Order: sequence, then C-alpha cells, then structure tokens
Amino acid sequence: MAGVSREKRLERNVYDALQAASCPLVESLYLQEAESMLQLLCAPSQHRTDILAWIFCSINPNFASSKAMSMRSKDPDVLTKEMAVLGHDLMLCKADDLDLIRGDASPPRQLQFLEQLLALVPGCKKSAGHTVDAAMLLNELYAAENLPHLIQMLTPTFDPWPSHIKALCKGTKSSNKPSREEDADVAALLQQTQSALEQLQSECEFLNNEAQSPGVFSPSSLRVAARDLQQLMATFSHVYETDLRAYCSRDPPSFSTETEVFQRVHQLLLACITELEMLKEVSEASVSMTEDVNQIQTQPCHWSRGEKRTLPDQLEELTRKMLLMASLTSCSADTSQNTSKHQCAEVSPARKIMQ
Repeated sequence: MAGVSREKRLERNVYDALQAASCPLVESLYLQEAESMLQLLCAPSQHRTDILAWIFCSINPNFASSKAMSMRSKDPDVLTKEMAVLGHDLMLCKADDLDLIRGDASPPRQLQFLEQLLALVPGCKKSAGHTVDAAMLLNELYAAENLPHLIQMLTPTFDPWPSHIKALCKGTKSSNKPSREEDADVAALLQQTQSALEQLQSECEFLNNEAQSPGVFSPSSLRVAARDLQQLMATFSHVYETDLRAYCSRDPPSFSTETEVFQRVHQLLLACITELEMLKEVSEASVSMTEDVNQIQTQPCHWSRGEKRTLPDQLEELTRKMLLMASLTSCSADTSQNTSKHQCAEVSPARKIMQ
C-alpha cells in the first residue's frame, strides 16, 4: 500500500515539475487522475518521446541541434540511442538501456528517471506537489508497517563504535593523568631532538643564509607531527594485516613466452586502422571533389556580354561560336573556288581569238 501511494505521489511530482518547467507539451493538458498521468509518462508513445527529448534539450542545448534530432522523423532509433548515451553521461542510466528511453521499463523506474532528469533542468523549480508537508511525513513514518524499523533505529542492538575505537576511548580515559617521570622523559627527548636539529641546521649551508629569517622551534608542532605519523603507521599496519598481506605473499605471475601472436595481431590491427583511415580520406576527398565540381557547374563565375554565366553555358556559347566560324569559313572557301572557275572560263575564249 505504501509503495502504491509513493508511486502515485511520484507521478504527481513529475507531472507538476513538467508544468512548473513550462514544458510546451503538457501546458494544454489538465490531468487530474493518476491513471492518465501514468499513461502519459510511462506508456510508450510519440508524445512521451517528445517530452523526453524536450527535457534533454533543456539540460543540454547542443542536443537540440544534433544529428539525432534532425533524423527523429526518419529513424527514431537514432534519437533513442542518443538520449540513452546522454543519460549515461549524466550517470542516470546505462548506454544500452533503451527500454527505459522507449517506455518499456517498469513505471517506478521510469518515474524515478524522469524525476532525476527534471532536477537537472535549469530554472526548474520544485512544484508544490513535491514538497511533502510534515503531517504526511509523520503519518508515513508512524505507519504500522514502519514501526518495527523505527523502534530498531531508536534502540539499536549493536554498538556502532568498532572494538578498537572502544579500546582507544577506554585507554584515553584511564591515562588522563600522566606521571611526572613520563613528563621528564618527554622533556629530555624533546631537548635531545632540538639539539640534533640545531646541529643539522649548522651543517646545512642553505639554512645559514642571512636573508632567511631563522625558524622558531615549536615542541607542539613536533608533537602533532609525531602523532600524525603514528596514526598513519597504525592505519597502514591495519590495512596491511587485513587486506594486503594475502596479495604480498602470492607468487609472481608467470607470463607466456608466446608473444609473437600478440605482436602479429597488433600489427594487423594497425594495418587495418591505417587502411580504414585511407578509405575515410578517399571518401572525404571524393565528396569534396564532387562538391567542387557541382559548384563549378552551378555557380556563375564567367563574364560574357556583361553578365556572369555558368561553365556549361559558357562552353555551349563557345561551341556555338566555333560552329558558326567553321560554317562561315567553309562558305567563303566555296565562294572563292567558284569565282576562280568563272575567271578561267572567261579567259579561254580570249586566248583562242588571239591565236
């Protein structure tokens, strides 16, 4: 019963969040029944896909101009895969979780996914239905099925502190008053350490530079550093004993001597990658050449009689001029030949008269 009420409340929260985010796909809808909201948000439909696409475009504006959005009418699977990849990038689903994008997953999972997506929409404020009042929260907390969990939480049977922390607390309580002998030993150790540090400082030339101000030795800083070092060593010892010792005692792995197979496979893969890159460059060059040829054939860039013309039109005009010139040349040749024959015919009678 609690699961059903939670699912209905989740449906109302997602629907109210869409309206609060001014989603144009739900502005004209006035749904009040839980079944209608569940049908809208969880049943596979084109309307649900459009709502999901709008949410992704609101989260990532570059998604609106992607190739998947332009091909949504031709190939809906491309849009589904792109939304799944974007959901995987947002760490909300897997990259191959296409059932969740299509609406084939369980309704609670879809509603949780939509709620997480709407939380990432910029400017999306939580709707009034999302804020649960105190009375509803207390009623759910003190429900009959939740009382055993509440009692166990208030009176735990196990002490949450680990055993070594308990021992450390007991040791600190018992050793709050150190003896005078321990104080004397600590003072002597600090004095000895200070003298050793002063001797090292006198031996180091870079520490005797007059431009540098001499440092002041602080016993409290040394005490803090020693305590930190002790804690680090104790932590490493504990981790080594519990986790690392089993791995350190193992024999080193034995590698196979047949490495030529991997080398050959690596070379073949490199050759395959090179061929694929060459084919890609050839296809790109072919596409570029086709575009250039189409641009030359369609774009007017040649001047003729005061206007720009395309290359095919210019070639057609040149061909027509050449044919015209050839025809004029042939006509002039025929005319000159006929004239010479006529002159010869006129000269021959004159020659006979003179003879």
